Amino acid sequence: MPDKPSIAVLPFENLSGDPEQEYFSDGLTEEIITALSKIGSMFVIARNSTFTYKGKPVKIKQVAEDLGVRYVLEGSVRKAEDRVRINAQLIDALKGHYLWAERYDRKLKDLFALQDEITMNILTALQVNLTAGERIRVLLRNTDNLNAYQKYLKARVHYLRFNPADNAIARKLYEEAIALDPEFLGAILDLAWTHIMDTFFGRSQSPTESYERAVQLAQRMINLDKSSAGAYMTLGYISAIKGQFEEAIALGEKAVTLSPGDSIQMGVLSSILSSAGRYEEALSLIKKAIRLDPFPLPWYHTVAGGCYFFLERYEEAIDEYKKVLYRNQNNLPARIRITAAYSILGQEQKARASASEVLRINPKFRIKTYATSLPGKNKEDKDLYINALRNAGLPE
Repeated sequence: MPDKPSIAVLPFENLSGDPEQEYFSDGLTEEIITALSKIGSMFVIARNSTFTYKGKPVKIKQVAEDLGVRYVLEGSVRKAEDRVRINAQLIDALKGHYLWAERYDRKLKDLFALQDEITMNILTALQVNLTAGERIRVLLRNTDNLNAYQKYLKARVHYLRFNPADNAIARKLYEEAIALDPEFLGAILDLAWTHIMDTFFGRSQSPTESYERAVQLAQRMINLDKSSAGAYMTLGYISAIKGQFEEAIALGEKAVTLSPGDSIQMGVLSSILSSAGRYEEALSLIKKAIRLDPFPLPWYHTVAGGCYFFLERYEEAIDEYKKVLYRNQNNLPARIRITAAYSILGQEQKARASASEVLRINPKFRIKTYATSLPGKNKEDKDLYINALRNAGLPE
């Protein structure tokens, strides 16, 4: 158990009778997780791990044991026309009793205030005291525009699938949300990352322009809110792409300070440290991120695999990439990296078969374009990786 209050927020059940409303109950869950993750004195399991229980019958004690936490929040949402009904229960899994339970029946327009109220009730029940800065960050709202918010939630569904087609759909929805509310920080942040994701997928006609667009969006966020952890991390990641590693690490560390319980910020900083050639530090940090997200987003394993790769622990790198591909055979970043690992180990048959899978997923993949999207302070490491892809038979 962590030495501070630890909690898992399970996906709120959609009781609306309409599967199309799943995005709404999922969004409420994610907003609560995000708010709690900004508090340094709490240990909050990340969204991706708690959502593995979505739609499944669960035993609270088992969930707590699986995720290594003491407290579990569960609930339900019923959205109908202009009203929303939310039930929430906070359970002490160690002692097996409810700490707090509440039923809310409000107008839909009061949703944002209701999210704040639920978050503060959780903190009160856990006797967590906030600093002035934490209170501001926790209660800072992304938007007051309900239509923009619902477009954002629908966009998140597509964005989190991490594939080229859904990335394009998400971008359009984020742009529509921002058109409704030009100061919608969450939508601006995710829009920036859709441009970065294009470079991962090899779909960007100009990686330089994609990164510049992401920088512009991140700067726009900082102009709106100087405490935006996501904006600093975005700038940090792109600084690493540009080879400005000291600046990148400083920006990444600032983001983690602003949102100390956010596994994603830790994961991106780990990626930056890896790009700077600080593989042992990066590996230690990504392991911490995975402790916060025991069933993590695929790219956590991809980052861990990269650390192992450049530490010449190639079999362990392959194990990490396999964890990704087991869940999704079309995950392009993991497929590219496992191709390089097979190649460098001299497993030629596996390397060429994996290279064929890269081209199946993205027939337009070219080494030259891909190489421009790779950060890396150590030219020898980057050359080793690219040559491994070349030896596997991927086209220039």
